[in-house]
Order: sequence, then structure tokens, then C-alpha cells
Amino acid sequence: MHNTVKVTDTVYWLGVNDRRTSFFENMWPLPEGVSYNSYLIVDEKIALVDTIEYGSSDDYLEKIEKIIDGRTIDYLIINHMEPDHSGAIKAIVNKYPDIKLVGNLKTFKIVESYFGYKDNWYQVEDGDVLELGYHKLRFIMTPWVHWPETMMTYDLAEKILFSGDAFGSFGSLDGGIFDDEIKFEEYYENEMRRYYSNIVGKYSNMVQKAFIKLEGIDIKYICSTHGPIWRNDINKVLSLYDKWSKFETESGVVIIYGSMYGNTEKMADAIARRLSESGIKKIRIYDASRTHISYLINEIWRYKGVILGSCAYNSGMLPTMENLTRTLEHIGVKDHLLGLFGSYSWNGGGVKALHKFHETMDWELVSDPVDTKGIPGDDAFERCRILADAMIKKLNA
Repeated sequence: MHNTVKVTDTVYWLGVNDRRTSFFENMWPLPEGVSYNSYLIVDEKIALVDTIEYGSSDDYLEKIEKIIDGRTIDYLIINHMEPDHSGAIKAIVNKYPDIKLVGNLKTFKIVESYFGYKDNWYQVEDGDVLELGYHKLRFIMTPWVHWPETMMTYDLAEKILFSGDAFGSFGSLDGGIFDDEIKFEEYYENEMRRYYSNIVGKYSNMVQKAFIKLEGIDIKYICSTHGPIWRNDINKVLSLYDKWSKFETESGVVIIYGSMYGNTEKMADAIARRLSESGIKKIRIYDASRTHISYLINEIWRYKGVILGSCAYNSGMLPTMENLTRTLEHIGVKDHLLGLFGSYSWNGGGVKALHKFHETMDWELVSDPVDTKGIPGDDAFERCRILADAMIKKLNA
């Protein structure tokens, strides 16, 4: 059946690929698209686990009908109320008016605010079990991963973790639905990290609390609401999320700068060249005015060394750099080595503002900031080399 895939004999993936939406949450670019994953459990009782975004599929209800063949859906399990997963709730309730909506108290407060529904609630709490027949579903409360109502549903019979947005990824599913059908490192890992760092990363401490709740649970499948289904290398995705939520990084350097007329950019290139000459192979340089902030956050999540540069602009940073630093403060990114540099023509402020950012972040500053007036010359480049050497020393330590 087109776009209907069996996870097991009685569990179906009802996913849809969105290659039309330009920005996820109207903020984050989707050059590789995104999938919305919904799941159907067919047993003595039938349960639908999450839905899809409204308008992302014109045959969602028809696919369900073909599977259940005239039966009704007994339960709609709502792991997460964000509209990319709750968008079809109204259509489902209209089609199956006796359906029970399964969620926690915080879920229903959002349900009511979105749809006005006050009836047919089946409220669950942490550890509660819902029996469908062969399938027995245990509910695991994981608040703030990444909304206050988020929870996971664990199928005790087939050891499936329906994880909501956790363990999800950007990127459409281009034929391969399961992790053993795709080249994960080649096509998905970077987009999964970008998804984590942009969408979930602010709540990394809550991700760690969720991991504590998952300890000791035998998981054979992870069915997220975005990205591939994991069945072959469960430990791979678990270890990545564990690493990212602990702010563990690779030994490399990302240099991000804001430059109006190229002077600060020249300093970025000089720093990068010195890093390369000293054996650092993982170096990335980005112009904050040309690269979307979601990619900058992703690279900062990846590499231990972060070197930020800005020209002066109205006695402060260039606005694109100011936006980046403000976002990093809001997310609360931890555990980086930091270098700072910049330039000005008639009045400073860019580097001074970057230093204020450092004071709020508690990242280790590897050396004195490099600030130069006008076009950088030999003295400025020598100070750039000193900054690079200090970063190398800390990275190697």
C-alpha cells in the first residue's frame, strides 16, 4: 500500500514527506524537507499514535480506512500537541466521534485551547498502562522535551518506544523508512543534530531527565514523529542524543564573523590558516550575514572551539552577530572554548559587545580579544596568530 509501511505485523507507519514547506516552525530552513510520522496499532482495540500536520496529506484518512477495514479507532494517543503532530486531530475526531483522546492534564489544556474539546478525555499519568489486547502501552512523562506536555508511549508487547519529537530529525524519508535502509551518517546525522540543537537543545537538562526514566527499558524500535524509524542500531541514536544533551563536542573549531567591508573577514581567514598550519583539520568559517542561524547553532553544537568576530556597528556588534549571541544566551549552550576578534573604523564596540556575551556564557576565553582599527596589518595578524595558538593549546589539553 502506497506510503503505508508495517513496523511490525500489527503496527503501521502512516508518515508523510513534506518537501514544500520552506521553514519549519516558520523559522528553520528545510532544504532536505521533513517527515511527519503517525503510527497505527491494530489490536482488539485500535490506537492511533499522534497525527500529522494539517494539509500535509490528502489521503491520510483513506490510508487509515484501508488498514482498519470498517472498524473504528478507539484511542488517539497524543504524545505532543504541536500542530505538526496535532494538525489532523479535528479530522480524526470528526471521522471517529467516539474516539478517546489519550494524554496528560497538560495535553488536554492545549487540546481545549486548540479545538475546544472537553469530552472523551482519557487522562494518564506517569507509568499508567493502557491495554489494547496483545499490546499494552505504558506512558512515560517527559515534560519539556520540548513542550510542557510532551510524553512518550512504550509498547510493552513489541518493545516499541513512540518517542514524540525526541530522537527526531529534519530530512524527508526518501524511500528508506528504517535506519537500516539509509546511509544515516551521510544523509541524516547533520540534519538530526541541526534539529536537536535548534528545536530541543534548550531543554537538554530535561532530555537527560528523560534518559533516566528510560533506563532499564528494553527498546527494539524507536518511532519518532520526524525522521527514520530505528530498529537496527538503537544505541546509535540514543548515544547521539545523550552526547548532544551533555554538550559533548568534537575537537574542532567553528569561526563565525560579521564583516561589512571585509576587514574582519580577513582576520577570520588568518586565524583559520594558523589553526590549519598547527594541525587542526576540522575548521569551519561562516559569514553570519550569509548563513542562516540554524546552521551556525548546529556547528557550535558540534565543535569545542568557537571563535566569534564582529566589526563595530552603531557602537555594538553587527546585527547578525548580535542575533547569534542573543540566541546562544537564550538556549544556554555550555562547555565551549571561546576566542574573540573584530575591527572598527572610527569607534569600537563590536569586540566589547562580544566580551559582554562571554561574561554571560561562562565559556572559557582562551586569550585576550583581538580588536583592530581599520584594515588589519602585520600587528593585527600576529595577534590573530596568538589567539589561534591559544585555542590550539586549549584544544590539545
